[in-house]
Amino acid sequence: MGNKIAVARVGRLFGDIRQGGLAITLYDTLPEEWDYQTEPLFVEIDSLAVPLYCEYFERRGRAGANVRFADFDTQRRAEELIGKELYLFDEEDEAEDDEFYMEDLIGFTVEAGELRGEITDYYDSELNPLFGIDFGQGERLIPAAEEFILQIDFDHGHIVMTLPEGLLEL
Repeated sequence: MGNKIAVARVGRLFGDIRQGGLAITLYDTLPEEWDYQTEPLFVEIDSLAVPLYCEYFERRGRAGANVRFADFDTQRRAEELIGKELYLFDEEDEAEDDEFYMEDLIGFTVEAGELRGEITDYYDSELNPLFGIDFGQGERLIPAAEEFILQIDFDHGHIVMTLPEGLLEL
């Protein structure tokens, strides 16, 4: 990722707090062209940059906004964000290459035909690298092979895979 730029701070619960509504203070560093519907804000949790996708965003004056974030849609979850700074990343510094590490895909959602799951781990091996994917019934090991990956959406943390018939049979 590029340089981390602080753009807002979470102030307090707001509105229908059962749905995780929050009031935030916006900094002058928030770009005018920022699109809350497609570009996530980030918050640091346990030293990791966690993306926050806005489900609702309404400006309140020049320096305020009311927001609701996906996955922080309860009062308890929203309270975890109070007092935290929100960031964007300056993409201009980022190298324009398509290289990434397979372990970067941990946490991505997976779509494989009718199945929906999440990559929970990556097992590096020269002979047979594997993804640990949980399709709702515990972790299954799937070869981390290019021919099984149809599409990777890094912006939304999503992978579309095609798996050979019988691979998930017991």
